[in-house]
Amino acid sequence: MKVLILAAGSRGDVAPYTGVGARLREAGYEVALATHGTYEPLVRASGLEFRSLPADPNGGGSDSGRGGRGGEGSEDGGGGAANGRDTEGGSKSLLRKASAFIQELGRGIADAVAQGADLLLLSTTTAPLGWHAAEASGIPSLGVYLQPVAPTGCFPPVVGGTRSLGRWGNRAAGRVSLRVVDRLHAAAARDLRDRLGLPAVPPGAMRRRQEAAGWRILHGFSETLVPRPADWREGLEVVGNWWPHHPAGARLPAEVADFIGAGPPPVFIGFGSMAGGDGERLSGLAVQALRAAGLRGVLQAGAAGLSASSAAAHGDDVLTVGDVPHAPLFPRMAAVVHHSGAGTAAAGLRAGVPAVPVPVMADQPFWARRLTSLGAATAPIPFTELTADRLADALRSAVTDASYRAGAARAALAVDAEDGAGRVAAAVKAAVGG
Repeated sequence: MKVLILAAGSRGDVAPYTGVGARLREAGYEVALATHGTYEPLVRASGLEFRSLPADPNGGGSDSGRGGRGGEGSEDGGGGAANGRDTEGGSKSLLRKASAFIQELGRGIADAVAQGADLLLLSTTTAPLGWHAAEASGIPSLGVYLQPVAPTGCFPPVVGGTRSLGRWGNRAAGRVSLRVVDRLHAAAARDLRDRLGLPAVPPGAMRRRQEAAGWRILHGFSETLVPRPADWREGLEVVGNWWPHHPAGARLPAEVADFIGAGPPPVFIGFGSMAGGDGERLSGLAVQALRAAGLRGVLQAGAAGLSASSAAAHGDDVLTVGDVPHAPLFPRMAAVVHHSGAGTAAAGLRAGVPAVPVPVMADQPFWARRLTSLGAATAPIPFTELTADRLADALRSAVTDASYRAGAARAALAVDAEDGAGRVAAAVKAAVGG
């Protein structure tokens, strides 16, 4: 029995599915993960078959060997431009890039599905095109989403919803958000259906069809962070986080372990696949804030290229790391500063350490607010408002105010008790009957 997972976007949009795939493989299924070429090593290291999606999420170019924008060690999520800014001429440029990316993604999804499968698992970013490939092939499918995109009165849309509009307003804004997504995919869906020999459908028609059929969607985040909205229809489930696959017994690199053990627990600072090209400014700011707060630090390079050596002052109180998984690293930190991608936010909660959220874009402000509401994080600092002084103040609070660590510890107990990948395995068994 072959299960094909289709995931596109940043490293954080892909890495959680390596854990899901590994769990399905342990349950006896053959598993393939279709994603961008840059993540092929990640997929194969998890023991999964790799299938290539040719689109480049960093800007719409076609090159299956480039594929992605994930920073080293990033477990972030949420899609979008890597640095949170449009550096090529405004929203029209972003729309052109998005359109090119989606067009290529559709062709890649069709090719990946054509290689065969018995069940498709479609992510938030691949479902709007994957539905058409599933229809043409006759292969059943399930949704495996990392974001709660279904409209609800409980909160505004996870992307662009900066404040609650009340129950009616939140639901209305959620519906508008999905219509925007469907319009964005309209041309690619039209071309894909023509290629697959399917009749044309208007934008949004496939989504309405899936809703009418009660298409099942499993959401890979914790109810501790986002309780399942009571006004969601049946078939929309919150099952718990999906953690990136890591080899059993994996340890921190010796250099990292030695640094951590050489003094008080340090603070982690990293922005994953965000803030590309802003490394020199952020590095100096981070080191200045750490020293003002009297704290040691671990800077994760990521797409920004953070580096203690690029900061104005040098010393042995800050270590730069590359691709170091968060699972063994975060529990040994005094606090974590991050961009609030879904995966990184969850990894911090799982570790039981306070967070200082610095959201950049997309769904990150949503997750940042959720962390704060749990009492596990200081108030978010929008990336555009980040200064060394504000970061230093937030770090002092996160490390010295015991309530933040207590809030994180409570959340960690709840998150650790969940088995999100196991819930997916059970749903797959129910879908394929074995």
